[in-house]
Amino acid sequence: MLLAMSRNREVARVLSELALLTELDEGSPQAFRVRAYDNAARAVDGLATDVEGLSAGELVATKGIGKSTAQKIVEYLESGRIAKLDRLREMFPPEYVELTRIPGLGPKRVATLHEELGIGSVADLRQAIEHQALRGLTGFGPKSEEKMSLAIERLGLSGKERRTPIELALPVAKEIVAALASVDGVEAIEYAGSLRRFRETIGDIDILVAATDHTAVMTGFLDLPIVDEVLGKGETKSSALTHGGMQVDLRVVEPDQYGAALLYFTGSKAHNIRLRQRAIDRGWTLNEYALSEVESEKVVASETEKDIYDALGLTFIEPPLREDTGEIEAAREDTLPDLVHLRDIKGDLHVHTDLSGDGHETLEDMLDAVAARGMGYVAITDHGEDLRINGVSRDQMLAQRNRIAGLAERYHPMRILHGCELNIDRAGGLDYDQEFLMGFDWCVASVHSLFDLDRHEQTERVITAIRNPAVNAIGHLTGRQIGSRPGIELDLDTVIEAAVETGTALEVNCHLRRLDVAPEVARRAVAAGAYLVISTDAHRIGELDQMQWGVLNAQRGWVDKSRVVNTWPADSFLQWATAKRAR
Repeated sequence: MLLAMSRNREVARVLSELALLTELDEGSPQAFRVRAYDNAARAVDGLATDVEGLSAGELVATKGIGKSTAQKIVEYLESGRIAKLDRLREMFPPEYVELTRIPGLGPKRVATLHEELGIGSVADLRQAIEHQALRGLTGFGPKSEEKMSLAIERLGLSGKERRTPIELALPVAKEIVAALASVDGVEAIEYAGSLRRFRETIGDIDILVAATDHTAVMTGFLDLPIVDEVLGKGETKSSALTHGGMQVDLRVVEPDQYGAALLYFTGSKAHNIRLRQRAIDRGWTLNEYALSEVESEKVVASETEKDIYDALGLTFIEPPLREDTGEIEAAREDTLPDLVHLRDIKGDLHVHTDLSGDGHETLEDMLDAVAARGMGYVAITDHGEDLRINGVSRDQMLAQRNRIAGLAERYHPMRILHGCELNIDRAGGLDYDQEFLMGFDWCVASVHSLFDLDRHEQTERVITAIRNPAVNAIGHLTGRQIGSRPGIELDLDTVIEAAVETGTALEVNCHLRRLDVAPEVARRAVAAGAYLVISTDAHRIGELDQMQWGVLNAQRGWVDKSRVVNTWPADSFLQWATAKRAR
């Protein structure tokens, strides 16, 4: 089944790439083919069976997959290629695609820049902005240049090293790990590097394998369909570029070296230096092969990371903390936080249904899926009426509230809260009148518009929402989308202070595109006494599994599980949730 699901992820990734490149080719995200490929990618990713075992007819019978797309899936499974995708890859190399990450540069505007000025990369665009070359084009001007230049800096696209958002890198790494796990002789495999530390952008993808047959692993890696170009092949290391332009470095070690190698290649560099110094202080040496005595070369520890930390007199440090920001000292004193883990989560408090215009599942289907994941409580939070297109009227909300009440017995003992994701307007106002708002069990308030307001205005609007007694949590605080949209500017200390004062939680949004609040904000919030809530913001059943990413993001922010309200038992959580409304 592991290999089967790897093929599902692989096909879903290929269809997503086809959707993206077709959007560039046809100039619109709403083009029929773009939506068809995008829907099919989600459908394949959500399959409970192996896509490779389905015929074209069975694929067409799957919701979200049309006849033409089914034929392309079969073409890929039989040949490892899709002719149309190959043509589009030639037309739109990774450097060109990266331009679309800049806010305001949709497919048509990128095409204009390419046709008129020969711009085919972010580097080309930066040079054109420096020479004020865009000002002669219709629809571009000094303000456009200023906004794009600022976005390039804030999105981290200005450096020499090309970094990839975690949303794009993680699925690739997981696909490679799942595919190679079945190779003969593989005893352990994991992605390492900054991805394992859960950094929000990634340089290269590092894969580490413990195996008795190095050659089989290297051959299997370089033969993967995701590999576009082989950069180098050796007995212990091989490197390749994917079709999306990401570099993947694969390293193979002996099974008894795996722990030392995983520790070393996970990093960070600063963390590793501190560990090596502790080893030196004890007359030992620490490298990617083992922790050893210097004179005798006797191995002290090597098979697991925990063995090495134990030998160095440190409690185990979870990968997301390994950035040399105090974790070594805390591990030495045994004062690391009791980090939140996925097993601690007892409820999901930001879930959408098809009542929201952007939701895709019925209320019952979403509740079935939440219950199947063992949650003790859930909040259904469809969009408030002020969200354009996707908002829900008060009559529809009341009808949903009645439906939820009628379903309570069916899902007992899971508690179902009728909630709403509210929209924070320019002045901090919210959807509906105050009396109607107080009728909800749980409200998340989020910024969905006006991202260009200045720092003072953004701070005031968010604080005004925080002070509303109906608001239990602030969703995706800055509204950022990693790699494509910078977050709003906020006076974070003032916002956190208001959250503490009012008993309002800050959400750790689990979507890989958001991961908002960011880890550094979470750490500041918890230190100040604020509470957090880790929520999936799921619009589809499969997105409920994003909870694991929010947990890792919270770990990176040193979040103790006691500060996460949805780790609490239902009664304790509900008592807290109603306390603010009773003030």
